[in-house]
Amino acid sequence: MQPLFTNDTIVFGLLMLMLGFVFYTSSSSNSIWKKFYKYIPALLLAYMLPGALTTLGIIAPEWTTISASGEVIEHSSQLYYIASRFLLPAALVLMTLSIDLKGIYNLGPKALIMFLTGTVGVIIGGPLAILLISIISPETVGGAGPDAVWRGLATLAGSWIGGGANQAAMLEIYGYNTDNYAGMVIVDIVVANIWMAILLLGIGKSDKIDKWLKADNTAIEALKKRVSSHASKISRNPSLSDFMIILGIAFTVVGLSHFGANNISEYLKSNFEIISDKTSAMSSFGSQFFWMITIATVVGILLSFTKLKQYEGAGASKIGSVFIYILVATIGMKMDLTRITENPGLIFVGLVWMFIHVVLLILIAKIIKAPYFFLAVGSKANIGGAASAPVVAAAFHPSLATVGVLLAVFGYVVGTYGAMLCAELMKIAAAG
Repeated sequence: MQPLFTNDTIVFGLLMLMLGFVFYTSSSSNSIWKKFYKYIPALLLAYMLPGALTTLGIIAPEWTTISASGEVIEHSSQLYYIASRFLLPAALVLMTLSIDLKGIYNLGPKALIMFLTGTVGVIIGGPLAILLISIISPETVGGAGPDAVWRGLATLAGSWIGGGANQAAMLEIYGYNTDNYAGMVIVDIVVANIWMAILLLGIGKSDKIDKWLKADNTAIEALKKRVSSHASKISRNPSLSDFMIILGIAFTVVGLSHFGANNISEYLKSNFEIISDKTSAMSSFGSQFFWMITIATVVGILLSFTKLKQYEGAGASKIGSVFIYILVATIGMKMDLTRITENPGLIFVGLVWMFIHVVLLILIAKIIKAPYFFLAVGSKANIGGAASAPVVAAAFHPSLATVGVLLAVFGYVVGTYGAMLCAELMKIAAAG
């Protein structure tokens, strides 16, 4: 169905109107809004409102029209692409400009443990979900040959451990019928977005969750205080020159990231068959997005050792946060709640799978007394990848965005291997 507004300029205007509304109300002294935002984080609302517009058919990430000759024409909004390819790397540069590497090192191994727990949760969650659903509805997880549901769920494992490149690799490796692939994409979007909303909701209650987990978050608080203290020392009233230089830094690195990503990706695919082969576990190293994120992060870290770090005092991370919120709004556009009814059986499989992933995360967090921050970011570094892990991390504090990026990049590396293991286990579960 064609949405009411299809012009990206108009849609972007609506998204910015919503973001303006969220920030106006969240900073309001009105007692009603204060109570509201005490429980509902501004980031969650920035994510949910675009989803509401999509659900109501006002905007849409994708739609189809029929030409006069009867030809079906597919359309898609370019806003998410622009936000993820232009604004995300710019945000990563500006948020890592004031990074405290020693502080991140002092966070200890719990972040990595929770990330790996999330990966294991996805690997074992798939086959367990198939086994459980097969008891209730065996036809939902059945099928043979290219139509076998486990083959389609393998693409979901690729997405939920790594990202889009890993998902594409799994589609090639296991040869799932592409005619049915859209159903898996719907499961990915719906289930992942529901979990994203829950995680963001939990940020507003992170202190209570940490208390329940008996977590020690002193290292996280120390890092936030160190970064905030540094920012307050160098803080100044920014001039037009400051803003232009900050944007110059950010988008010069964005250009460099794209240039490097394109060339590295092409070189690797041209010279190494193991990377150009989409059925290879190493194929994710041929992803331009992977290299773009990696280069932007590395350059941002390197710049933090130069005098450019002083631009944090002029609001570099705040501008980065603006870009992140725009990205959040474009991600929210993908959430159309009406799509839940399109294939309820598969959606239920996805929900059971995600439930197993979450239960394992909570169990390990409780055992090692890991803060909610590590649970949330460890999960999104798997489920959401580089597009949403820094979003969740930055919601706790802008200085923590890099933690999400580093874990998400690691997810791209292990994504295909983990997804292949999950797929083989799902094949056994489906046969049993």
